[in-house]
This record gives sequence, structure tokens and C-alpha cells, in this order.
Amino acid sequence: MWLLALPPLHSFTSGTNLPVPIISLLVGIALLFFGRRLFWLFVAAIGFAIGLQLAPYLMQDPPPWLSLAISIVLGLLGALLAFLLQKLAIGIAGFLVGGRIAIAVAAPFVVSHTQYQGIVFVIGGIIGAILLLALFDWALIIFSSIEGARLIASSVNLPSTGTTILILGLAIFGMIAQAAMFRRRRRTG
Repeated sequence: MWLLALPPLHSFTSGTNLPVPIISLLVGIALLFFGRRLFWLFVAAIGFAIGLQLAPYLMQDPPPWLSLAISIVLGLLGALLAFLLQKLAIGIAGFLVGGRIAIAVAAPFVVSHTQYQGIVFVIGGIIGAILLLALFDWALIIFSSIEGARLIASSVNLPSTGTTILILGLAIFGMIAQAAMFRRRRRTG
């Protein structure tokens, strides 16, 4: 399914010679540590990541500028959606992240996972949307940490085992850091 299969980010560059991996790294770090506080950035990052994956399905061998343009437009739409329609944006973001996580988790365990990707994505998406709507703060901490870790890992060229270890380590670190900030802010405010 196109929502999980990330194209190699090192192949994209913007017109200003700022490579997409650097953008992914910076957005990933922001999500990893401040995803709960910057909900709009979380939704924008999801739109950006999906835009990178969507371009090859709209056109065969799209030029890098087109992939980047689609990503930026979807990211901006996500941020705008997060500001204007927060509950709807929460549900959509939870659905997309939940589906992506479900596919990533199911892939190593199901031999022919490609034929079940659609149903796994929908089930994971529904669970993700429900979690994010019901447990907004904690689900946002978990999802933004995972997505931030995925963005950071996508900007680093590692073997698949190294990428998995990096994502898990960063996600756990991000969850701990955001949870500590959330608890501290809750006690003081």
C-alpha cells in the first residue's frame, strides 16, 4: 500500500538545494519532542509524508520538485485542517497514523501481507482514530513520537534492522520526554 512504502527521501531536493532528508530530520525532531504541543505540526507532517508517497501514483517517475510540491501542499492543508477543524483533523490524523503503524507492525508477521494491507490499514486506522479522539494527549504523545522517529530514521541510511532499532529507540525516548513535559505542565498549570 502506498501509505507505508516510503520512497527514498535522499532522492528528493527542493529548489533551494535543501534536501528533503534535512527537512524530515528537523520536522522529525520537532515531532519527537513537541508533537503534543504542536498538534498542527503533527498533522502537517503526516500530510507531508503522504505527499512524498502519493506523487509516484499520480505520475510515473515524477520530477523531484513535483513530489516536494505535493508534499508541501498536503502538509499545509493538514496544518490548516488542524487549526480550523481540530476534532476532524484529530480523527483523520489518528486514522492515517494508526493505519501506517498497523501495516508496519503486521508486515513482519504476515508472510503475504500485501494482500491484507487494505484491511490492516483500515482496522489500524479505526483503532488509531478512536484512540486519538478518546485519549487525545497520550495518543498524540505516542503517535507523534512514532511518526517523528520514522521521519528521523527516513533521513538516515541504515539497514532495515538498524532502522527498526533506531525508530523504536527514538520513539520510546520521545514518548518519555513528551510525557515528562506533559506531567510537569499539568502540575504547574
